[in-house]
Amino acid sequence: MKHTILLSFFLFALLLSGGCQSGTSGHSTTGSDSLITEARLLTIEPADGYTLVTINNPWKDGILHRYVLVPADSAMPAQVPDGTVVRTPLRRALVYSSVHTSIMKELGMFASVRGVCDSQFFTDPDVATGIKDGAIADCGSSMTPTVEKVIEMQPDGILLSPYQDATYGQITKLNIPIIECADYMEYTPLGRAEWVKFYGLLLGREQEAEAIFNQVAQSYNAIKQHAAQATRRPMVLTEMVISGVWNVPGGQSYMARILQDAGATYPWADDKSTGSLNLDFNQVLAVAQQADVWLIKSFYIHTYDDLKASYALNDQFRAFKERKVYVCDTNATRLFEQFPFHPDRLLKEYYNIFHPDENNRQETIYFHPL
Repeated sequence: MKHTILLSFFLFALLLSGGCQSGTSGHSTTGSDSLITEARLLTIEPADGYTLVTINNPWKDGILHRYVLVPADSAMPAQVPDGTVVRTPLRRALVYSSVHTSIMKELGMFASVRGVCDSQFFTDPDVATGIKDGAIADCGSSMTPTVEKVIEMQPDGILLSPYQDATYGQITKLNIPIIECADYMEYTPLGRAEWVKFYGLLLGREQEAEAIFNQVAQSYNAIKQHAAQATRRPMVLTEMVISGVWNVPGGQSYMARILQDAGATYPWADDKSTGSLNLDFNQVLAVAQQADVWLIKSFYIHTYDDLKASYALNDQFRAFKERKVYVCDTNATRLFEQFPFHPDRLLKEYYNIFHPDENNRQETIYFHPL
């Protein structure tokens, strides 16, 4: 069980570090009528009686999925384009990720969460309470959902995160709209955050979603502009070696961008990939030994002794020697759930860590000194 949890965390952290393994950024097909300004994989086009949502394929040229959103209280239009028809707002959603239950709650539609998969990875106590009370169905593993429970809960939509060449098993035969939530494949912070507009449409909370994104974009850009004026840009190293592999964000990845937007120098900034780089310890040491700050996401590293015990040569980094290692305890915080649609919070936190003198060492929420 311990190894299963560790592997699941590792995969989740890998997505966070670089977004994906692919070097493909996708191609925007955003038209002049689209409501989207930042996201590269998403197009939203209002039409007469429906809204057309197009999701570009993150892994190759073309379209991953097209949705025709039609209000449930309206008649079906006489003509609609090809795509999966989704009646909105969703009232009985099966959700695979805590990222999406979190944004559903923020939009005031948590009551629409009627089932989840991989319940052990949902840290929201309201999800646990809902499962215990029977209001939320536990449909088992996201890889092999319990079809009987899915049928019993009668979802009007299944929200899941796609992966390359994904097949979804028996649930594809249930005639239930499968919503492929490819937001995690966006490679800019505001690009991913803008997907809140899609979820707002699905849940009948368009205005609320628009307000959330506008506030996030304004906050993010203000912090970014302030960070650009910093006189010093510390070198920042992220993550650590696990089982011989050290995954660091590619130079054009989501996490590399947010680090640089916070006023950091990133050792692999010249790299052109949007995914993560799989390096060994010596490769990282050669490039980032003099890093001023070291950021780690971990549920089992709590002290410098822990960090050295995980790999004996970790003490060779300057940040280790000068006690500038910061750790996010992923068991104690809700970083993974909150930052995708609120990257400004993570950006502010990074800025406070990288430039403490300018911010009087403001308290952090996610990362704390080791």
